[in-house]
Amino acid sequence: MKNITNAQWIKSPKLCKECEIRYSKSFEVKKDLVSASLEATALGVYVVDINGERVGDYVLAPGWTAYQKRLQVETYDVTAMLKENNTVSIGVGPGWKGRYFTGTERCAGYFLGVRETALIAALTLDYADGTSEVIYTDGSWTVQLGKFVSTDLYNGYTYDPNFVDEEPMKAIAFPHNNKILLDRQGERVVEHERLPAKEIIITPKGETVIDFGQNLTGYVEFRIKGNKGETAVIHHGEVLDAEGNFYRDNLRAAKAQACFVCDGEEHVCKPDFDFFGFRYIKLENWSDEVKLENFTAIVVHSDIKRTGHFECSSEMLNKLYHNVIWGQKGNYLDVPTDCPQRDERLGWTGDAQVFVKAAAYNFDVERFFLKWLADLRAEQRPWGTIPHVIPDIFDVDENSSAAWADAVTVCPWQMYLSYANKDLIAESLDSMKNYIEYIENSSVDGIWCKSWHFGDWLNLDASDVGKCDVGTNKDLIATAYYIYSSEILIKAMELCGEDASEYKTKREASVVAFRNKFMENGRIKPEYVTQTAATLAVHFGISDNIDETAKQLNELVTECGHLKTGFVGTPYLLHALTDNGYVKTAYDLILREEYPSWLFSVRMGATTIWEHWDSLREDGTMWSTDMNSFNHYAYGAVADWMYGDMAGIKADEKNPAYKHIIFRPYTDSRIDWVKASVETRNGLVKSEWKTENGKTAYTFTVPEGCTATVILPGGEYEVGAGVHNYIV
Repeated sequence: MKNITNAQWIKSPKLCKECEIRYSKSFEVKKDLVSASLEATALGVYVVDINGERVGDYVLAPGWTAYQKRLQVETYDVTAMLKENNTVSIGVGPGWKGRYFTGTERCAGYFLGVRETALIAALTLDYADGTSEVIYTDGSWTVQLGKFVSTDLYNGYTYDPNFVDEEPMKAIAFPHNNKILLDRQGERVVEHERLPAKEIIITPKGETVIDFGQNLTGYVEFRIKGNKGETAVIHHGEVLDAEGNFYRDNLRAAKAQACFVCDGEEHVCKPDFDFFGFRYIKLENWSDEVKLENFTAIVVHSDIKRTGHFECSSEMLNKLYHNVIWGQKGNYLDVPTDCPQRDERLGWTGDAQVFVKAAAYNFDVERFFLKWLADLRAEQRPWGTIPHVIPDIFDVDENSSAAWADAVTVCPWQMYLSYANKDLIAESLDSMKNYIEYIENSSVDGIWCKSWHFGDWLNLDASDVGKCDVGTNKDLIATAYYIYSSEILIKAMELCGEDASEYKTKREASVVAFRNKFMENGRIKPEYVTQTAATLAVHFGISDNIDETAKQLNELVTECGHLKTGFVGTPYLLHALTDNGYVKTAYDLILREEYPSWLFSVRMGATTIWEHWDSLREDGTMWSTDMNSFNHYAYGAVADWMYGDMAGIKADEKNPAYKHIIFRPYTDSRIDWVKASVETRNGLVKSEWKTENGKTAYTFTVPEGCTATVILPGGEYEVGAGVHNYIV
């Protein structure tokens, strides 16, 4: 940052909770200009115009952070945009700043007690004679209401090209702390694909619906003329109902609509301050002829680089992988959200940590997580608890839930494995310790039993329909995660040269307590046994007889013929089976097309990952209206098994960022071939295999300067850079 910390926060004297506030300042370039830079940020989201031209391609700037403690500043080079006489105009909408989760007042404290927006900016003009001039935000800026006469992340927007605020006023000071300002840390949010409209549907109810063919996050750019005075409306939805009508009940209180007040002239419109999650749109009060070419869906997400690719001989699995990618894109919009469409869209820690490994295969997410984890540390309570969502809009002193709060250990460690980011480990170490110490204070004799937990969320063990958090014993899950996070902390401390012996002793005591309470003879006790319980005991290395516990897990799966796991057990289920010799059972699960399974949603036409195994049922009915997202990426964590076990590409924590690669693919007779690649910090890593006539040919690519261990049936090989071929 250059000069913005000397600027003044300003706001509008007109209190408008859900509208665009437009701040303007006219100025002259008085000498020969060498360079000009604009630093800007807002409580809310903003767009900048200079002389009527949009500045930059950043969408929903400055993103979403813990507003009381951290706010990102973007610096724009505007040299080429300036002339002798200029006007800078900055529109600010409420964005995340102005929205309360499900419309409740519960979150008022998080939003500084008010829902109004504010702006701070500094425009620096550097002249050829060595002097500089700085134009700061202050009381000399004028304020008007903008043409987005309403804007709200959940409800949508209304744009009125006729509207002109006839009473421009002077901005007034907004008391706020400039010390929270920081240079942008995360990725910018930008526009990506432009998807043409695929089909116009007239539903049984007579609705005019347009299908874009893909569930996505973003907004619609549309061309409209209409009749003067009419308000045309676009409604957004993810699916059609059983009769083929437009459906949006799963959006709950979110209206998710775009309204345009027609003036009789032709316009091309898209929002400046909003985004939606949708595949379908319904047109209302649309007097123009409806043409496909007048509607384009614009995909919006953080500007993360695609690094991973996977494909195989199964088109169903390829579609599943496609859905994982689109689920990640749709929910990696500045924070790792749970869903992009309903009245939620929050940075749930549990979803983030179970998916982070898959995320780092698919895209370069290092910078994305550096920013979000900084907010997580900022929101952590002094006594160690981690809020359920980051940023923490609830702003209440809730306890930490196992598998959710563990994002504080799991996510930084994955950044180290994928990118060798030791600095992030060092930055996170105190936060990790504080969290582990909170757990110890919430435990009795090594069992974490004094906190409330989400449990194995949305599992299928519950006998009562609609019970999301029952099933696997919550103390079992919590203690298993304590053991897992303690192991990560120990490795992190040793990486940073610290003595972890005290934590090792406490962890081992908890392992013993877990075995005594929940296990007997290497198996989960009957009163505690579930697929998730066995999975955690195996995958986290807690059992004193892994072979027996894995056998029990395999029996649980094969006896019922399908998975029953929820958000906690599902990410590790296939790993626990494959790592212990039950490869066929793992493939049985991932290739299953009947409910419940990953491919059930694919067979039902999904283009993203669903929140529930049966979000949409065979008969066209919905699981529920209360909590039923069709773009919810948590179960997409299976992609890390597709990369790591089907293709066999794994990182080595002793040589992170794939400096040393472990190739260990598992084949199955139902899959003819697999190809995968990951662009790493050390080069492109590739794995391919193809089975023909009872023989499997393998090809592994090791980047220059790297080494690999190849583990195949009948042999293990240490290799260097290059392309390596094997036939088994």
